[in-house]
Amino acid sequence: MKTAMIKTPMIKTTTMMKTTPVIKSTTVIKTKTAQATQASKIARRDRIVLEHLPLVKAIAVRVHENLPVHVDLDDLVHAGVLGLFDAASKFNPDKQVAFSSYAKHRIKGAILDSLRQLDWASRDLRRRHKQVEAATRELAATLQRTPTESEIAQKLGVDVERWRQMMVDLRSVGLISASSRTAEHDDLPAPDFPSKPETQPDNMCSREQMRSVLGVAMKTLPERYQKVVFLYYTNEMTMKEIGGILGINESRVSQIHKSALEKMQVVLQANGIDSVHAF
Repeated sequence: MKTAMIKTPMIKTTTMMKTTPVIKSTTVIKTKTAQATQASKIARRDRIVLEHLPLVKAIAVRVHENLPVHVDLDDLVHAGVLGLFDAASKFNPDKQVAFSSYAKHRIKGAILDSLRQLDWASRDLRRRHKQVEAATRELAATLQRTPTESEIAQKLGVDVERWRQMMVDLRSVGLISASSRTAEHDDLPAPDFPSKPETQPDNMCSREQMRSVLGVAMKTLPERYQKVVFLYYTNEMTMKEIGGILGINESRVSQIHKSALEKMQVVLQANGIDSVHAF
C-alpha cells in the first residue's frame, strides 16, 4: 500500500513534466503566428495606401473646385488619406469588388465629414463676426473715433488676447477686413484689427524658411524615420496611433522619434543653424 501511494504522484509528476513544455510550445507558436498575420495585414494595408494616394489627391481636387477659396486643399487631402487608411483596413477582397471602387466612396465620405465639421466651425465664426461687427459699429458711433482693441474686447466681454485671436480667425476665412466699414457709417474711420506677432508677414516668412530647412534635414533620414516625424508633427497623430500604422509598439516609435530629431539636429548644426533664432 505504501509503495502504491508513493508511485502514484511520481507518475502524475512525470506526466505533467511531459505535458507542460508541449503547452508552452503550442502557445508560443500561436503567438508568433498571430504576430506574423498581423504584420502581414499591416504591410498589405500600407502597400495599398501608398498605391492609391493619387486617388485621394484626385478626389480632393474635384471636391475643392466647388468650395470657397479659404478651404485648404491640404486639409481635404489629409481627411481623404484617413479615409483611405480606413478603406484599406476594412476592405474584403473576397467580395469581388475592385479596391479603387470601394475606396473612393470611403475617401469622399471622409472628406465630406471633415467639411461638415468645418461648416459647424464656420457657423460659429459667422455668429462671432456679427457680434464683433455690432460692437465695433456701436462704439465707433458713440465715440466718433476708431475704438481701441481694449474697448472692443471689453464690449464683447473678453480679454484683449482673446479678441485678437477672434480677429485672426475671422480674417483667415475672409469674414472681416481691416479696411471695411458699413455703408451707414462710411464717414467714420475704419476699425483697426492688429494681429499677434506670429501672424505678421516677417514672422510668417521666417517660419516658412524654417520649414524649408527642416524639410531638407528630414530628407536625410531613413524612410521610416521620416514617416514617424511626418505623422507626429504634420498629421498630429499620437505615438500609439503611429505605432499602429507602422506595426511597431509605442516605445519603439518614441525611440525612432528621438533618434530622428537628433539626426536632424546634426544636419542643421552642420549648416550653421543652432536654434530658431537663426531665422
